[in-house]
Amino acid sequence: AEMEYRVLTVKDVSANEFIAAYAAYLKRTDKIDIPAWVEFVKTGKHKELPPYDPDWLYIRAAALARKVYLCKHLGVGALKKIYGGKKRFGTAPSHFVTGSGKIIRYLLDQLTKKGIIEYEEEEKESGKQGGRKITRRGQQELDSIAKQLAGSS
Repeated sequence: AEMEYRVLTVKDVSANEFIAAYAAYLKRTDKIDIPAWVEFVKTGKHKELPPYDPDWLYIRAAALARKVYLCKHLGVGALKKIYGGKKRFGTAPSHFVTGSGKIIRYLLDQLTKKGIIEYEEEEKESGKQGGRKITRRGQQELDSIAKQLAGSS
């Protein structure tokens, strides 16, 4: 019986497991500077309280890295929409509101400084879209985490 060799990527592992593993890796390697405001800030105006989990910033960073890996050309606006939710007004009807842009900008900046993602300028003439995309090093890093996960299960 011959072994079938397959390249494992982030797409092959479950999102929950990957985000948890990558968040733990980010925390272990000290890749993200934790700002002073992290314990007071809500993740969007549709939330009543800040997150309970003290490591929520690492989790959000891991989720953002995964999102940028899976779909290129994501900007802050699109990501705000992804992390938005329903704002409830008591007896009045609810509305959708976007998530916090500051957190997203801060984490994208941190991931860019660490060389995980890069910013691409939009070019009108060639029709090339702008936005964030994963770097080669970032892709290797995320895939290696996915491989470890697949190997352990």
